Amino acid sequence: MLGAILKKEACAECRFCCAFRKTSLWEVPVFTRENTEAIKKNQNLDSSVLEPLDKRLFGNTETDIADYLSDYSVYDLTDCYQTDDPEEEVPCPYLGRNGCILSAEEKPWDCKIWPLRVMRTEGGDVVIALTPTCPEINKINLNDVKKFVNENLRDELLSYAKSHPYLIKEYREDFPIL
Repeated sequence: MLGAILKKEACAECRFCCAFRKTSLWEVPVFTRENTEAIKKNQNLDSSVLEPLDKRLFGNTETDIADYLSDYSVYDLTDCYQTDDPEEEVPCPYLGRNGCILSAEEKPWDCKIWPLRVMRTEGGDVVIALTPTCPEINKINLNDVKKFVNENLRDELLSYAKSHPYLIKEYREDFPIL
């Protein structure tokens, strides 16, 4: 989505967003039913790593998640860690030698919009925020990123988030709002 300002080659080389520390498991992407069905159709992919969405990913969300558990899934990396070190990273199960092995239909929205995040503030507002830890986006002037997102992506992102409310992450203060 950010291809006009963020070089795909730089992202493919970096892969920062494709590994998760124990402290960043909230960032594990959420797959929609459509993503999961596409993955299941691909004989080259292991869909067994996906499991129904867990309430813990949404903290204090007041909506009833039970109705939607079958529509959303995630992969659980907790058993993949080798140490107790909170900085240890585990790669995404769909990260191949040459980058992501998922097609556009299989790839979750979280990955498609990275390093952007659609988040819900404590007051209930839905905002578009920028992941502060992305090495590549930090090389671009924040005002240029804001302008690009507001002119090209804002409506699409907010519309999709509205139709898939369980993809919205809880807001974190260190994420600049665009």
